[in-house]
Amino acid sequence: MAGVMRQPCHRYTSTMPRWEPDARQRLVTAALRLFSEQGYDRTTVAEIADAAGLTRSTFFRHFPDKREVLAAGQETLARLFGTGIAAASEHATPLDAVERGLVAAAVAMTPFNRELGPRLQAVVASSTELQERDQLKHIGLAASMADALRARGVPHAVAALAGDIGMLAFNEAYAEWVREENQEDLAELLRSAMSRLRRAATELG
Repeated sequence: MAGVMRQPCHRYTSTMPRWEPDARQRLVTAALRLFSEQGYDRTTVAEIADAAGLTRSTFFRHFPDKREVLAAGQETLARLFGTGIAAASEHATPLDAVERGLVAAAVAMTPFNRELGPRLQAVVASSTELQERDQLKHIGLAASMADALRARGVPHAVAALAGDIGMLAFNEAYAEWVREENQEDLAELLRSAMSRLRRAATELG
């Protein structure tokens, strides 16, 4: 989920009457464009910074390396998942709590995240290194949901399984959301995905 989610990105001053994306968004946008045009391996940090109209030092204030540009927003997602799960009713089942966390994250996703989605998917598909990083990101996000469930007293194995189901739902819903022809909002897509996965889980026996 490259990009940032609902963080202030409009700056107004007496000499700048229009808004501009913040540095983080500019770096993500520039990186995806360059990765698409010339390939991930051939793109340097200096080129990304230059394309974004920023310096190398600014790049490294936001990201440790070019690979991590594509994981921008992961920490925010994990926090939103956890906050939503913690806010679920004390009577909520583990999957009810996970759905609450997913919807909390969906509300924070912006048109910027949706716009970059197809480019992000294409870039990740073009590189084995990025596919591996993407898998690690998904594992980390599932683990963040499991941790939030354990904090509610959910047993370890149940929490881990619920976190995995939640991540499956998120991946499915996000892939549908970023499709150009999609008309549904992400929260509704997530609820639908969770409903399908709940039904599937009952067939496991």
